[in-house]
Amino acid sequence: MMNDFSDRLAMLETEHHALVARPNRPVFPGNGIFVRYENPVVTASHAPLSWRYDLDPATNPFLMERMGINAAFNAGAILHEGKYVLVVRVEGADRKSFFAVAESPNGVENFKFRDYPVELPQTENPDVNVYDMRLTRHEDGWIYGIFCSERKDPASPAGDTSSAVAAAGIVRTKDLKTWIRLPDLATKSPQQRNVVLHPEFVNGKYMLYTRPQDGFIETGTGGGICVGFADSMDRAVVPDEKILDEKAYHTIKETKNGAGAVPIKTPKGWLHIAHGVRNTAAGLRYVVYAFMTDLEDPTRVIASPGGYLIAPEGNERVGDVSNVVFVNGAISEESGRLLIYYASSDTRLHVAESTVDRLVDYCLNTPRDAHTSQGSVKQRVELIRRNLART
Repeated sequence: MMNDFSDRLAMLETEHHALVARPNRPVFPGNGIFVRYENPVVTASHAPLSWRYDLDPATNPFLMERMGINAAFNAGAILHEGKYVLVVRVEGADRKSFFAVAESPNGVENFKFRDYPVELPQTENPDVNVYDMRLTRHEDGWIYGIFCSERKDPASPAGDTSSAVAAAGIVRTKDLKTWIRLPDLATKSPQQRNVVLHPEFVNGKYMLYTRPQDGFIETGTGGGICVGFADSMDRAVVPDEKILDEKAYHTIKETKNGAGAVPIKTPKGWLHIAHGVRNTAAGLRYVVYAFMTDLEDPTRVIASPGGYLIAPEGNERVGDVSNVVFVNGAISEESGRLLIYYASSDTRLHVAESTVDRLVDYCLNTPRDAHTSQGSVKQRVELIRRNLART
């Protein structure tokens, strides 16, 4: 082991700079819907050295990592002042997650964290853990961040140190630097997470995509992604929730599903990129899927392609919570380029590149889930028949 402080620091700095500056290349040919990139865009190792090490040789002569970073994943995403900005869920070695802002000039490489993580304002009931912020630039002029605020379940029996309550915490900002905390979202559901704010008023109200849950893990009677309306975000109250996209037996969203990125407005409807969960012998499997809602009535689904859009592949399958991909941020450019920021196995963050036109075509022209093996085979046979007729 190297014992010379200055030599070890120089090595760490060289390694960190090389990681952050590493070019990231698309992996072709892809599937025609999107392309992956060779490297994750953000990892635990992207965290600045000053977050992890005491850099004073007098107090840390061996240059030990004093506060480790375990993972960097599930990021909200937004274009802001010409930069691609992510609000990343960073998890320390102590298991506490926090938010940190990372910026890139092009959205696929060279993401650098700001000097300090976000010091999140607290409500009267302080958060124990926070994660998975969605960022909405709303037509009211604010940028809203809605995230999961986790607290210990006060009703849990003595000795139970795992039971928790999830709520939808809310902040807003103009500059992604000063964050104003608002009261948590109030709904009839005992627990809420994966809440997303629609970017426009609908009939003069704020529209939110919710995911009611009876418990912290299990959705129970919660039937899928719901919609509800609030008169104000200053103290957001959704009195009623209506199912928008329900979970369904023997599908990619059999166990639960939740809203992901903020919906993207297109000429043919609102494009949604969400996550679905099913149970397997190896545990829960998370995938990313897409659907569309009506442009004038965003409470009505108009396209729902069967199957997943993104599933974990290769090294993406391995991590703290294996066999998982999850999305809570995407960036749509005026050019039509679309960047989907998805995390793998609760460990690292990737980007998939597509275009809005491609995703709209995918949603409108991919067959719906047939819900039976026979129905699926019939769909595939019809595709084969048409293709063979062309030869």
